[in-house]
Amino acid sequence: MSSGRNTVMIYLYVVGGLLLAGLITFAPRQIWLPALAAALVAGAAPPIRAMIRRRASTPTEPTTLYVPPPPPPVEPRQHRVENVPLPSEEDDYDFLFSATILWSPLQRTWDDRRVNPEALAVNAILKRAQKITEHREPSRASLVAHELGGFLGSMEPDPTDCVQAMAESIQVTLSAEDQERLNKLAAVRKDKVVWEHGRKYEQSKREYLGEDVLKDTGSAVVWWLVKNDDHVERTVNDLGLLARLTSAANNRELPESNGYASMPFEPFGETPSPNGSSPVDHLAAFLRTIDLRERDLFTHQVALLVGNYGQPDVADELLRRFGLSDSEPPRDAEVPQDDDGPNGPDGSQPNGWDEEI
Repeated sequence: MSSGRNTVMIYLYVVGGLLLAGLITFAPRQIWLPALAAALVAGAAPPIRAMIRRRASTPTEPTTLYVPPPPPPVEPRQHRVENVPLPSEEDDYDFLFSATILWSPLQRTWDDRRVNPEALAVNAILKRAQKITEHREPSRASLVAHELGGFLGSMEPDPTDCVQAMAESIQVTLSAEDQERLNKLAAVRKDKVVWEHGRKYEQSKREYLGEDVLKDTGSAVVWWLVKNDDHVERTVNDLGLLARLTSAANNRELPESNGYASMPFEPFGETPSPNGSSPVDHLAAFLRTIDLRERDLFTHQVALLVGNYGQPDVADELLRRFGLSDSEPPRDAEVPQDDDGPNGPDGSQPNGWDEEI
């Protein structure tokens, strides 16, 4: 059926062409020009419709946009800076900054005679580093170096947008003189803190002794009992010393030394002499100031010596005062003497001194 339709179409085209040729040859122009236009439209309509049907039946491929490839990356350039002073938190103490600066241009073309990209990159890095160092203590140079390593470790454009820069291999130090000064200041501060603690400890101790321990004699006696493991006998012997110490601590008049010195050495001794200080009172005061292991032996020896030197009453009073009158003399308590009296036959003292009486 398709072939028959094609045959008819061919026939129509042939007939229409002959008629159009006759009109052009024998008819005036006003007649054949419209006829020619109509024939052309009628002849072109079927092919156009067929073309439209074929294009509609044929799947169309999606169109793609052409994207040019990105330009190759620019290799960053390097510049090393050494010991550039940067301010710290303390006046007159500068950090010494050293680093390798990596930079690359942001603009593809520029006039090198009018722009110094390396100087722009260095200035940008130093400005970024100064924002950190001016708020850091100079004694923390090593810590500041690590902090700058993180802060300057990324490419960032400079204020002119001509270059981008970063830094690596960063070193931050101080001059030898500044480091020595900081070390001395640190030592002084540490010593001052120790001294302040010592002063406060001493002040607290003074307040404790003056306002609590030595407030009065009773407080001093209780404190001394605790310090001597509740040795009542020793505390009693030290009553005179504690009383004078308490009076001195409170700016009061010191009591008479024999007020407590004449107290009995033993709790069962007799009262002091009513006539005032006696030789036995003075001996008791002397014994109170020393710590003797063989006190009874020493007392017996003194009593025997005093009796042998012509003071038997004093010797008896001494033995009675210390509760030794009814006891047997301890071993080695007797003092040898000759028949000639306290002096030897040659008139010398028993201790061997040649002294005229």
